[in-house]
Amino acid sequence: MSSPVVLLHALPLESSMWDETARALRARGHDVLPVDQRGFGGTPLPAGDAPSLDLVADDLARELDRRGLDTVALAGCSMGGYTAMSFLRRHPHRVRALALFAARGTADTPRAAAARLRFAHLILDDSLRARIVTDTAASLLGATTRAQRPRLLTRVTDLAQAAAPHSVAWAQRAIAARADSLAALRATDVPAVVVQGEEDELVALDEARETAAALPNGRLVTLPGVGHLAPLEAPERTAEILADLLTASTVQARPC
Repeated sequence: MSSPVVLLHALPLESSMWDETARALRARGHDVLPVDQRGFGGTPLPAGDAPSLDLVADDLARELDRRGLDTVALAGCSMGGYTAMSFLRRHPHRVRALALFAARGTADTPRAAAARLRFAHLILDDSLRARIVTDTAASLLGATTRAQRPRLLTRVTDLAQAAAPHSVAWAQRAIAARADSLAALRATDVPAVVVQGEEDELVALDEARETAAALPNGRLVTLPGVGHLAPLEAPERTAEILADLLTASTVQARPC
């Protein structure tokens, strides 16, 4: 079986955020595997597990085992990028290429972690949820996208409103507790790319530069007019970036 590119979604969305990019990659002849992380889309949130992206990474490892896949290329956006880095730490031999969209390689600062935990608490409040989700959805898109593509803002808001509140809270707590991944990034020699929207309001360009610099075989790509969700805001450009990465991983894997 050929080795696909696994697409990991952002919080609080699900795998359909990759639909246009996935179609474009398949049209180029690539195998694509969009995955719903635990609690989102069609994947349940098991009861009783303490929030941890390591659990989500191990979920993915089991899914790959079920499909008979040894190695894959990983592409993750935001939370999906953090899951990809957890997977890299725990299963480094299974990653043949890595793409990180809107995801920093460092752990949260205490202030950032506290903000996530506060959000996780508030999202469970029925009286506050609708407003919080609406405000958060807007911040996921760049200013250009919000101004020029109101239908996409509506789509993102609808997806965010549809997410189960307990899943969103669990995921926020897991992200807040994640480990620093810079050492794992420095230790990998797979082809890699860090993609940053120039209008991202949640991850700074300097943070993206730091993440890219940690990757021995990595590069940074910046996208003008794009915010936190490149696969939705610029799906064709995202597909081009991933296609180039997959070509590079094939060349690297080819025997001399």
